[in-house]
Amino acid sequence: MAAVQDGSIEPEPENEIKTETSNEVLGNPGDASGGVPPTAPVAAVATEKPAAAAADSTERQTLLAVLQFLKKSKLFESEEILRREAGLLNEIGDSQGSGAGGAGLGGGGGAEPESGDASSLLSRVAGAAATAQSANATPAPAKVTPVVTGGEDQPDVNVVLAAYSQQGDPVLYPVYYSGLKRFIDSVLDCHRAELSQVFYPLFVHMYLELVYNQYEKEAKAFFDKFHGDQECYYKDDLRILSGLTKKEHMKGNETLLDFRTSKFVLRISRDSYQLLKRHLQERQNNQIWNIIQEHLYIDIFDGMPRSKGQIDSMSGSLAGEAKREANKAKVFYGLLKEPEIEVPLDDEDEEAENEEGKPKKKKPKKDSTGSKSKKQDPNAPQQSRIPLPELKDSDKLDKIMNMKEATKRVRLGPESLPSICFYTFLNAYQGLTAVDFTDDSSLVAGGFADSTVRVWSVTPKKLRGVKTAGDLSLIDKDSDDVLERIMDEKTASESKNLYGHSGPVYGISFSPDRNYLLSCSEDATVRLWSLQTFTCLVGYKGHNYPVWDTQFSPYGYYFISGGHDRVARLWATDHYQPLRIFSGHLADITCTRFHPNSNYVATGSADRTIRLWDVLNGNCVRIFTGHKGPIHCLAFSPNGKFLASGATDGRVLLWDIGHGLMIGELKGHTDTVYALKFSRDGEILASGSMDNTVRLWDATKAFDDIETDDFTAATGHITLPENSQELLLGSYMTKSTPVIHLHFTRRNLLLGAGAYNP
Repeated sequence: MAAVQDGSIEPEPENEIKTETSNEVLGNPGDASGGVPPTAPVAAVATEKPAAAAADSTERQTLLAVLQFLKKSKLFESEEILRREAGLLNEIGDSQGSGAGGAGLGGGGGAEPESGDASSLLSRVAGAAATAQSANATPAPAKVTPVVTGGEDQPDVNVVLAAYSQQGDPVLYPVYYSGLKRFIDSVLDCHRAELSQVFYPLFVHMYLELVYNQYEKEAKAFFDKFHGDQECYYKDDLRILSGLTKKEHMKGNETLLDFRTSKFVLRISRDSYQLLKRHLQERQNNQIWNIIQEHLYIDIFDGMPRSKGQIDSMSGSLAGEAKREANKAKVFYGLLKEPEIEVPLDDEDEEAENEEGKPKKKKPKKDSTGSKSKKQDPNAPQQSRIPLPELKDSDKLDKIMNMKEATKRVRLGPESLPSICFYTFLNAYQGLTAVDFTDDSSLVAGGFADSTVRVWSVTPKKLRGVKTAGDLSLIDKDSDDVLERIMDEKTASESKNLYGHSGPVYGISFSPDRNYLLSCSEDATVRLWSLQTFTCLVGYKGHNYPVWDTQFSPYGYYFISGGHDRVARLWATDHYQPLRIFSGHLADITCTRFHPNSNYVATGSADRTIRLWDVLNGNCVRIFTGHKGPIHCLAFSPNGKFLASGATDGRVLLWDIGHGLMIGELKGHTDTVYALKFSRDGEILASGSMDNTVRLWDATKAFDDIETDDFTAATGHITLPENSQELLLGSYMTKSTPVIHLHFTRRNLLLGAGAYNP
C-alpha cells in the first residue's frame, strides 16, 4: 500500500503497515493502489463519507494530542474539563496506554517506518497544523505511529521552536529538492528565471530543519550537494550557514533568527506561481509546499514574467525583495519653500565680501532670486509638518553668503567637469575612520580609531577657543564685536583635538551653522562637541552596541544615528532621549542620511537593503533591494527626487523615491564604494571607493533616460541601461589613497579625503 501523509504519496514496503493495538490506518477508498481495508476506529466514523471521516479523525487526533500535553504538564483539571467537553471520557485508557495512545498525524510526506519514535504525537500534530490548512485539498489519510511517552525530549511548544518541526524523512530531502530542480529546469525559459528564486530560501530552510532535528550527517550531505547551485551573491550567507552544524549552534544565532522571524519575499508573476503550485499539488510534495507556506511570502503580480536580468538586479538582500505594498505610501520628496531673505545690492558684493561677515550693515534690497522656490512644490511636505528650528541672524547671513557663492557657481556637465582637490591624511597611523567637511568648506574633521576627533581649518583663519571665565567678565557685552572679543588669540591653531570617546570613532557630522560637531563611536555613544570651546557638551546614550554612523539634519537641531543594534534613532540636540526609533532592518545599520527637506531619513544596512523612514510618524515608507553586499554610503539628489547608494559590491545604484524603483546601476568600481556626493545642481554624481579612484557620472542623463509608469512600479519590470560606461564622465586615481569622503563646495569644486595607505 502507499503510505499517504498530507497528500504526498511515496511507495513503501509492506512493513509500513503496523499491527499494534489501537492504531488507526485510515485507508483512502479512492486510492489507486487498492490498499488494506481500514480497521474499525475507536470512535465511530461514518464510512459513507470518507472525506468527513478523515476530517473527524484529524480533529480527534489533535484533541488526543492536547490531552496528552495537559496530562504531561500535570494540568489534570484542565484535562478533565476538556475530556468532558469533547465527550472523550471513555478514552482515558487509550491516552494512558504505555505503548500506543492514539494516532499521530505525520507532518509531511515521510515514508520513514521509525519516524514515530523520533517525535511525540504532540509535536507531529503541531508540525502538521500548517499543512492541513494550506494544502487546499481534501484531507488525506494519516499514517499511524505509536506514541512514545518516555522517549526523547520533545520540542518546546512555542512558535519559535515549532518553526522547524520534523517534516518527514530527512533522507528524502535531497530527492524532493532535486525533483523540484528538475521540474524548474524543464519549464519554459520565461518562467524558469522566476521560479529559480525559490531555490535559495528552500535550501536554507531544509538545511536548518535537518540541523534542528539533529540529522547532522544528512544536513552536511545536503549542504555539500546543493550549495553550489545557489546564486553567487548569497555566498557570504552560505558561509555563515555552513558553520551551523548542530542544534546548539542555532540558539542565539542572528542569521538563523533573521530567517525564522522574517518571511523571505519573492515577487513572481501569476502564471509562474500557478505552474509551481500545480506541480507541487500533482506530486503531492508537501515538504516543499509547507516551507513555501510557512517561511516564504510570494508577492504575485499580473503580467509578463520578469527576465533573469530584471530579477537579478532586484535580488540579493537577506530577506528577498521588498513587498510591493511596502513602496506604495505617499512620499513628500519635494523641497521646502526657502524663507525670503533680503540680499545686498549686486554692486556692493565685492565690498561686502571684503568686510568679511558683516553684510548686515549694508543697505538691503529685496532680490527676486532671494528664495529658491516662490511657489510651493506640489510634492513638498507642509512647512509645518515637522517642527524646524527658526533661522537665527547668523543663519540668514550664511544663506546670503551661500546665494552669492551660487551666482559664481560653475555649471557642470559632460563638457564641464569639476576640478578635484584631494586632502590626503599622511602618517595617519591611528587609523582614519571618518571625515566630514562643513557646508562652506572652511573646516574638515577626522574621526580616528584611537578614539580621537581632530578638526582642521582649511582656510588661513585659525581655530580659536573662548577665553577663560575671568577674562570674559572683563568684556563689554554691549559692544558690536563682542563675538570677536570673547575669542582667545593665544589658543589659535590650525587644528584641535577632541578627547572623550573610549573606542574608535566611526562617524562625524558638522552642524549646518558650523557651531557643533557630532561623533559616534564603538563605545555606543554619540557626542556633541562645541566648535567654540572645543569641548564635549553632551553624550547621548541610547544604543547598546557600536554606533556606525550619525548625521545632522540639513536644518540643524535634529540628528540621526544607526549602529550594530539594527536600530536607527532620531535625536534632538536638546533631548537626551531619542525622539524616534526606526526598527526593521535585519542587520547592522551602516549609514544614515537625512532627506534635503528633513522630513525623511534613509538608512543603509548590512542586510543589503535601504529603508526610507518618515520622521513624523516613524513609519518605513520605502524599502529598496538590489545591492549584493552591505551598504556603506547614501546621497540624496539636491532636488530630493532621487537617492544614490554604494556598497561592498562596488556598484552604485540610483533610486526614484516617488515611484519606489531602481532606475540606474553604475558599474566601474572594483571595491567597496565609501563616498557619494551630488554636485550642487545635481548634474554630476561623484563616487569614491576603496579601489583608490574617484569617478564622475552624468546624473542628468541617468535620470532623464528613465521612463517610470504605474505598471513598472507595480511589477518591477525595470529595464536598466546595459552599459553604464556611457554615463561615466571621468575616472581619477589617487596615489594609494582609498577615498572615504567627497564634498562639493558651493562653487562646485569637488573635495575628496582619505588616508594614504603606503
